[in-house]
Amino acid sequence: MTESLKIALSKGRILEEGLPLLAKAGIVPREDPAKSRKLILDTNLDNVQLVIIRAADVPTYVQYGAADLGMAGKDVLMEYGGDGLYELLDLKIAVCRLMVAEPAKLAQQDDPKKWTRLRIATKYPAITRRHFAAKGIQTDIIKLYGSMELAPLVGLSDRIVDLVGTGKTLKANGLVEVEHIADISAWLVANKASMKMKHAAVKGLVDRLASAIPGRP
Repeated sequence: MTESLKIALSKGRILEEGLPLLAKAGIVPREDPAKSRKLILDTNLDNVQLVIIRAADVPTYVQYGAADLGMAGKDVLMEYGGDGLYELLDLKIAVCRLMVAEPAKLAQQDDPKKWTRLRIATKYPAITRRHFAAKGIQTDIIKLYGSMELAPLVGLSDRIVDLVGTGKTLKANGLVEVEHIADISAWLVANKASMKMKHAAVKGLVDRLASAIPGRP
C-alpha cells in the first residue's frame, strides 16, 4: 500500500503558480482551492492531499510532520531559519527579489557604502538583522505585516526591506530599490522523518515535480 502524503501550500501566488505545476506532475485537486472552504483537499491521487495554510506557517507544518511536503517561498524559509526540514527543489515559480528600498529623494544623495545605522520597516526582521549585521551596520527594525511602502511616506522608517516583483508598487509610492539581498522563488521542502519513513512515496512525488519544472532536464 502506498503511503499517504500531505503537501502544504499557501493561498496567493504560490498556489496560483503551483497548481499548474502540480497538474503537469499529474496531481490535480478534486475541488477548486479558490472556491472551496476546505483546508484539506483531496486530489486525483488517492494517497495525496493538499493542505491550504498561511505562507509563513508552511515550514512549521512541514517541520513538525503535519505535512510531509510543502511549497514555500525562499524568503519564508530564510526568515524561519529552522533546521527541521529539507529543501529539495527550486520550483522556479513565484519568482521575485528581496530588496532594500528607500524614497527616491533620499536615494539621490545616499551612498549605501556609508550606512552605519538604519531604521527599517519589514516583515523579515531576522533576514534584515542578519544581512546588515554581516556588514557591521546597526539596525532599528520595525516589524510590519503589510503595506510596507507606507512606512517611509509617514516617517515610520527611512527604508524598507520587502519583496519586489515588477517594482510598480515601489515606483507608485516614490520608492526605489537600493540594495539586493536575495533572489526569491518557491521551493519544495520535506519533513525529515517523512523522507525516511515514506521514502518511496516522497521520492516518487519529488521526481514527478522535478520533471514538471520548466527548463529542467
